[in-house]
Amino acid sequence: MTSQGADDLSSADDELSSALRDRLEIRELLENWVIWRDAGDWERFATVWHADGRMNATWFQAGATEFIARSRRAFEGGMVGLHALGGSTIELRGNRAVTQTKMQILQRASVHDVVVDVTCNGRFVDALEKRAGRWGMLLRQPVYELDRMQVIDPAATLTLDQALLNSFPEGYRHLAYLQTQLGFDVAKDLPGTRGPEIAALMTNLRRWLNGGELAGLKA
Repeated sequence: MTSQGADDLSSADDELSSALRDRLEIRELLENWVIWRDAGDWERFATVWHADGRMNATWFQAGATEFIARSRRAFEGGMVGLHALGGSTIELRGNRAVTQTKMQILQRASVHDVVVDVTCNGRFVDALEKRAGRWGMLLRQPVYELDRMQVIDPAATLTLDQALLNSFPEGYRHLAYLQTQLGFDVAKDLPGTRGPEIAALMTNLRRWLNGGELAGLKA
């Protein structure tokens, strides 16, 4: 092998190693988000975000700092909300990345004096950026695909307000119903499996991944 060929292989290996390190760091960040948030480890939870990051969820749409503060208050007030992760896909462009990760949200609370679990399946869709050698989250947008409500006590009877239930998108209507009963003002235009909301989200993220502006961070 010529010296030039050896140099080319070495350069390719370095690029591969760098990409693998980035992917491992990103996946670790995604897992840390769930573990530290659900455990109430707020100091470390803050480290997965960039200062200008934004969280968009059913009950909250604002900056990362306020999201952490409100999540902490809810946690310390006894609210039960847990997350689980599945597989993920990571698209890298230099110091930018867009990820999609299968997820499940579980929330337990009382609805009309009956304790229920709501399980919501979907995806976390995220924009991440590497700054000063550290990956951090700029935008987290859950995509809500399918949910259900289950009564904990099999002897209990629960009747839902069908008009209220059906006023929310199919992917998170039971979660939204529960959160409405807890006093939250729940958004009704969040993305699901299909429709203009998910199309707009993915267009925004692809444009940003290819060097454009990321819309919606300051709204």
